[in-house]
Amino acid sequence: MPPSSSVPEAAKTRRAGSAGQRSGAWRTAAEPVDEPTLSEEGGVRYLHFGTEWVQGAMRLRAPAELVLAYTQQMMAWLLFLEPTRKEEVGILGLGAGALTRFVLKYTQALTVTVEWNPAVTAACRMYFRLPAPARSRVEHCDAAEWVADGRNAGRCKALMVDLYDGLAQGPVRDSVQFYQDCHRALSDVGVMTVNLFGNHASFPRNVANIRTAFGNRVLQLPEIDEGNRVVLAFKGPALDVTVAQLLLRAQDVEARYRLPAVRWARALLAQRGRIMSLSV
Repeated sequence: MPPSSSVPEAAKTRRAGSAGQRSGAWRTAAEPVDEPTLSEEGGVRYLHFGTEWVQGAMRLRAPAELVLAYTQQMMAWLLFLEPTRKEEVGILGLGAGALTRFVLKYTQALTVTVEWNPAVTAACRMYFRLPAPARSRVEHCDAAEWVADGRNAGRCKALMVDLYDGLAQGPVRDSVQFYQDCHRALSDVGVMTVNLFGNHASFPRNVANIRTAFGNRVLQLPEIDEGNRVVLAFKGPALDVTVAQLLLRAQDVEARYRLPAVRWARALLAQRGRIMSLSV
């Protein structure tokens, strides 16, 4: 098992049977796909969906820490937004509850997490210390139906989309219509982050569909070692932030949230070459 900084994220990044790493403590009983199963190693508890591929993780001594690198990148919207106590952050796909735990610990925002499988929620409540404060809701339904529901239009300041099943063959919801509905679920000014496979046939299709739904207002973080690639998409007035402003905000995010935000900001700037400001 590698150290926690390079924990295997194969359920989010590779197909079963590929060269992706596995959790050495995985139990080999033949549970059905998407039936939550657990393993532990090195003080970290892992969630699986009946396969060897890791679907989520929690450090037992620091439950709110984002153990997997891609989950840290899913919070990159913090470079551009600071949610208030009256605003809501949406999470599509509960996994091991890492994003929900982090948002509840480090922000004052309301949270709504959409998870189709009640067994995953039960596992998170029992084994992954999923909080249940009054400002947090878990809604059990298909994420595509949730974002298409007009009652959720304009609801989320930030929306994090991480929708994979136990087969890990790419996102289970990825149509233009789905991403258009995600756009509609954002508030007038909002940011969506999506976890994708960088080196996978689903990647160009997803990026193209996101670009169509969000009017080409898209940024991409570099692919991490495990293969994940997080895409950011923007709604609202055109964003134009100077290099100095972005780096200053990144330093603040890094200090307050303990996330590698300066690295993210520099990576986004490097993709644009020598520029005075980042526009999207």
